[in-house]
Amino acid sequence: MKFIQDFFYTVKKLIYILPLVFTFGCASYYQRNIEVQRLISAGDLEKAEKTLEGDKRIQKDRNRLLYLFNMGFINHLQQDYAASNVFFNEADLLIEDYKKSYGAEALALISNPEVKPYKPEDFESVMVHYYKSLNYLLLNEYDASIVEAKRMNIILNQLNDKYKDHKNRYQADAFAHILMGLSYEASGQLNDAFIAYRNAYNVYTGEHGYFDIKAPEQLKSDLLRTSHALGFQNELEFYEREFGVKYEYKSAPNGSLVFLWHNGMGPIKDEVNFNFIAIPGQGGCVIFENAELGVSFPFYIGDDPQKRNDLLALRVIRVAFPKYLERPTYYNDAYLVVNGTKYPLDKAEDINDIAFKTLKDRFLREMGTSLLRLGLKKATELKLAQENAALGAAATITNALTEKADTRNWQTLPHSIYYQRVPLDNGENIIGLRMLNVNKGEDKAGFKVDGKPGAIQFLPYYSLEHLPAAPWDDASSVRVSKY
Repeated sequence: MKFIQDFFYTVKKLIYILPLVFTFGCASYYQRNIEVQRLISAGDLEKAEKTLEGDKRIQKDRNRLLYLFNMGFINHLQQDYAASNVFFNEADLLIEDYKKSYGAEALALISNPEVKPYKPEDFESVMVHYYKSLNYLLLNEYDASIVEAKRMNIILNQLNDKYKDHKNRYQADAFAHILMGLSYEASGQLNDAFIAYRNAYNVYTGEHGYFDIKAPEQLKSDLLRTSHALGFQNELEFYEREFGVKYEYKSAPNGSLVFLWHNGMGPIKDEVNFNFIAIPGQGGCVIFENAELGVSFPFYIGDDPQKRNDLLALRVIRVAFPKYLERPTYYNDAYLVVNGTKYPLDKAEDINDIAFKTLKDRFLREMGTSLLRLGLKKATELKLAQENAALGAAATITNALTEKADTRNWQTLPHSIYYQRVPLDNGENIIGLRMLNVNKGEDKAGFKVDGKPGAIQFLPYYSLEHLPAAPWDDASSVRVSKY
């Protein structure tokens, strides 16, 4: 019973921090940090970095992980790849060492989940290793890049093993296998590269597909090329039949360039509210039901009629849950022009879609916890009202104001990632990027890359432009999470 006593004591303390609650109001994490997002989107990276460094709130333990994500990304954009990995390595350690703070857990039950240290979404944990792998590629540290690309899927396996139902859509990352294959090939390990490309193709074409992304044409070309180079005749003939093509060998004596286009910005979190009705259940249970969602959650009360009546007297409980808002891309498509030849960029990863579907996967797992949190809040109101009418009224107001979803997320991830591999000529090559925008116009960028015999070079490019995310950001239309 000590937990209950401590619980009520904490509520009494919480009532006296109402001014703090009013200060933050209903603003989402994005709205509270919109200046940093604006600076990054505008490409003012130095000022964005200084703004982050000067924000003590974002560096607190409960937000530290998000600070590291953003600093790692900013340093990556500034092409300081070693410094970027310092931040991502610390983020990796924080995720590995993540332990529940029981004080924060108890406080979260009576306030909201944002008081806890930020726990990343599954795909955010994976993307830490994407950036580490890419940083190592750009530093020509291929063995380290291979390790990080492997960890992308190892992390996913570990995360999915914790879920009893194993029903997550995001169980393997196809693009991680592509990155692994490129890392192997850059280091001269062609057989391992072939295996990684094959694994990537199998994820894209598996029973449930890979988030509606077709296997990239470049991946098919890499499978044919590596099968031929390794003398795997059976595999070559299989993929020729599979792709409906006849492979033609083309040499690339001056090496090749892998171009990675990071298009737009990933989604941001807001909140949505659901109403659950309390109805009597069998065997000492009270059931909270939402007919619109078609879900119900039973809570065992036992033989205590007072507790049962108290919960049933609540009738309706409003539960706050996070939802994603898409930041629609400004560019719909892109291609490269290299030495007079046009190369379309293939979509290989849709982080926006992964985010929406992984949030949907965890909805039912976490709604029960949210209802428990609300039930405890309401029980506290009743208890305090019995002790003191004023305290009960204050608790009611406090609970209404603090019923808030955790709207924190890694908001500097790209919306989607495209790639293409092009052969280089001897000497200087002009790489032209053509991006097709929503206004049916074409924007251009250009790069110079010298051919290097036998080498694979990597060039990431970021289009940070995006359309508005939400009504308060002047959006005319927006994709929102559906449960």
